[in-house]
Amino acid sequence: MKFILRLFLLLVLSGLICCLPACKSAKLADAEAAYARGEYFDAQKIYKKVYNKLTKKEERPLRGEVAFKLGLCYDKLNMAPRASAAFQNSIRYEYPDSMAYFYLGKALQSEGKYTPAIKAYEDFLSFKPDDALSLEGIRGCEMALIAKSKPKTRYIVKNAKNFNSSRADYAPMFIDASGDQLYFTSTNEKVTGDHKSEITGMKKGDIYFAKKNERGQWMRAEPVEGELNSESDEGIISFSPDGQVMYLTKASRSETSNTTVEIFTSRRSDASWSAPEKFVIVHDSVTATGHPAVSSNGKYLYFTSDMPGGYGGLDIWRINIDDRVGTLINMGPQINTSGDEMFPYSRTDSLFYFASNGHPGFGGLDLFKAKLNSTGDYWSVENMGLPINSSGDDFGITFGAGEAGFFSSNRGDARGYDHIYSFELPDLKITISGYVMDKDEEPVPGAVIRIVGDDGSNQREIARDDGSFKFNLGRGVRYVMKAGAPGYLNVKQEFESDIAEEDADYGIDFILAAINKPQVVENIFYDFDKATLRPESKEALDEIVAMLNENPHVSIEMGSHTDRKGSDEYNIALSERRAQSVIDYLIKAGIDEERLSPKGYGESVPKTVTKRINRDYPQFEEGTVLTEQFIETLSQEDQDAADQINRRTEFQVLSIEYGLF
Repeated sequence: MKFILRLFLLLVLSGLICCLPACKSAKLADAEAAYARGEYFDAQKIYKKVYNKLTKKEERPLRGEVAFKLGLCYDKLNMAPRASAAFQNSIRYEYPDSMAYFYLGKALQSEGKYTPAIKAYEDFLSFKPDDALSLEGIRGCEMALIAKSKPKTRYIVKNAKNFNSSRADYAPMFIDASGDQLYFTSTNEKVTGDHKSEITGMKKGDIYFAKKNERGQWMRAEPVEGELNSESDEGIISFSPDGQVMYLTKASRSETSNTTVEIFTSRRSDASWSAPEKFVIVHDSVTATGHPAVSSNGKYLYFTSDMPGGYGGLDIWRINIDDRVGTLINMGPQINTSGDEMFPYSRTDSLFYFASNGHPGFGGLDLFKAKLNSTGDYWSVENMGLPINSSGDDFGITFGAGEAGFFSSNRGDARGYDHIYSFELPDLKITISGYVMDKDEEPVPGAVIRIVGDDGSNQREIARDDGSFKFNLGRGVRYVMKAGAPGYLNVKQEFESDIAEEDADYGIDFILAAINKPQVVENIFYDFDKATLRPESKEALDEIVAMLNENPHVSIEMGSHTDRKGSDEYNIALSERRAQSVIDYLIKAGIDEERLSPKGYGESVPKTVTKRINRDYPQFEEGTVLTEQFIETLSQEDQDAADQINRRTEFQVLSIEYGLF
């Protein structure tokens, strides 16, 4: 069916059809007639016989022309290797039509031979420097060469063998959002009628469908029931949102007329489909319309056509299903090009998929995703990349639940036959994990951790017995995280996940301060024998500011301790000045003075060794009080270590009711 819709372009594309000399043979006339009707399969068989008989030297010009026409047939039949060989022969025999270079580039690109394809396109541009399709072809080849050296997208693509036959199977479509029934077009040997298509050489397409069983497995595909399938070509379908109306492409041919391609509708009654009825879009017998796609809200029908007013080749159009008159519009230059845009698929009002050979691609038809901007006046279009796209034809996508579904491709099939492929974009595994610990690095089981993202997400988790927690994250989201537990002050942290499309596990820990005991503040430094705070203390002091802002009803005592050196009077005075320096910093940072009390302890409160201190200083047993008498029994090295532990700044929560009464 994708070949048939192109039939109507043959007479309007410059350089495609050239009349052969008047002395042409009867067989050559038959080939020309078949080609003019779009019967490419029949035409190529005749052209090939004629070509093989043209062996005389004086027949070289005619041989070059027949090779060109043979290449055009292979191009329409998606037989890229044969097409490139035929166009190379036409150039070798000095066929004068420069389009041979363009079609050679197109065929080589479809074979994945990107470097020679670029050369062929450049040869054509020497005749027609501004040709848009050749320029886009070069861009696509260059994009493909770069893409081959980079990692593929995360899509997982597989041949859906349970749907595919030995012939062409393509254009899958889910009947509804449940994803439990899949319809598609098939040309297998069991389709209705015995007559093979003059266009493709295969039997004419019928519509098949498959269901999932109770275990979620796909059952064998069967032809749809009812009056839908016939000896004509039926296929490329879409459904109303309720699944009760099918829109389909239907092609028919009589002995007295060429093939016509139009859109029809069929209605479902239980499992049976009614005989198709024509869905009139234009009132002439020349314009081709096909590849219907119902919008997600059921209001519009997107379709493909060669009607006047487009941008060249086949364009995608839209019409209101209920009020057709006066609602027909072209999808515009962001979607349509001078090439062919086909197989539209409307996923949402602002998310649209289609196939094109006019946008830069990997060869043949590529699948593209288009997003509508917030003002509704511009579509941004991007190639779906490898492995969704290939050097062959990739088209006819449908989505089930999430980022998974099916599409069609003729990749890897030398005959050019299309097959159905599944695709799935696995969820990114982006997580953040860590531990909630107290200041002594003991776990805080039962702590509550909350995480709120600017994407609207809001998660909550309880820390496990070892204090651990874990959350799933989105990509490129800013988060605010908070941890708290009874008897501890709350702690808040902010975090932003990366935008890279790759799995990631971020780590973050929360250290909670207990309310009922003093908490050492690490990394507060003073000038020697003075109360002046050193610059490297700023980070630790700012953490206290953040903690107090996060716990607005808390009042604290800020205590400073010295080592055993110096007189008691001197140490008390020095520690009081140091405590006041910290208080002054906090007040300057915006903390209410009434919430803060300085206290200088001098050497009067020696530190008791905690589990954490024991880990860092294993020479001091946990629970040991580092008194002056104990320290004097140690070696000089251990005395220095003990004095360092005793020199500290601590805060103690005095109240958790500030400002409440």
